Amino acid sequence: MTGNLGKFAFALLLASCAAQATAQPKVAITIDDLPVHAPYPPGVTALDVNRQMIAALKAAHVPVTGFVNAVSVKDADTMQALREWRAAGFILGNHGWSHRHLNEVTLSEFEEELTKNEPVLQELGAGTDWRWFRYPFLDEGKDAAQRVAARQVLAKHGYRVAAVTTGFGDWAWTGAYARCTARSDAGGVARLERMYLDAVKQSIVDDRETSRELYGHDIPYVLLMHVSAMSAHMMPQVLKIYQEAGYRFISLAEAERDPAYRGYTDLSLPPPASSWELAAKKGVKLPQAEDYSAKLAAICPEAPAATNP
Repeated sequence: MTGNLGKFAFALLLASCAAQATAQPKVAITIDDLPVHAPYPPGVTALDVNRQMIAALKAAHVPVTGFVNAVSVKDADTMQALREWRAAGFILGNHGWSHRHLNEVTLSEFEEELTKNEPVLQELGAGTDWRWFRYPFLDEGKDAAQRVAARQVLAKHGYRVAAVTTGFGDWAWTGAYARCTARSDAGGVARLERMYLDAVKQSIVDDRETSRELYGHDIPYVLLMHVSAMSAHMMPQVLKIYQEAGYRFISLAEAERDPAYRGYTDLSLPPPASSWELAAKKGVKLPQAEDYSAKLAAICPEAPAATNP
């Protein structure tokens, strides 16, 4: 659902939340790719973007877990960005040293990606609950054997897995926002903003429907976003949407105490089924998220490549 239909569905959701105040939904916000998720608008640095996002989250008193790729910590500014996440009281977790696909590395390389990332987390996260892992690209393995082997490595190092149970593909806006701001195209930016907010609202409707189909109720949701310039710019409005929908912001640890996440926190168990696998088993149909890629590519498009006559 998009456009007016999606707005109608979100309005119905708001009415439902008002009628069911005792069943308050909860969401944990997680931010991937700290400290760098490029490209950025001209003149904007990674530190600028991190500070903008931190300020929005602090203003709303939201507990947050951010997932770090320490390969991006290349200078004083990128390290300072991580220090400021911690100074704000936010948890830092492990997203792999260089954000590599699990199905493109050997098991020993996967373990190296994990442990090579730890010195920064140990330094900045001393005394905090930092042994959370978010799979890069949400890639948990190409088959059951690889999934089990990766979980054994994570368990060996004392990790729990940060699941994702709601999201709207915010990363897809990153390039278009950089292009439009580079051109000072206010109209293009406004179109991006409208599409972004529509995607947020529709994801809330769809993911609550998914939870109710699979579990019979709202589980505590874990939201995935990225430390991009677009998401930093939009974060105050994203938080407002969740607040208006009746959500309470909770920590990742609190969310994953729910039984729905047991397979992510107890890695001695078999790998948990995906939502699509659970739906197939139950014989239910889940909402299909809209693919915005073509629409985003058409906004402030890249100049065509030069061709020889």
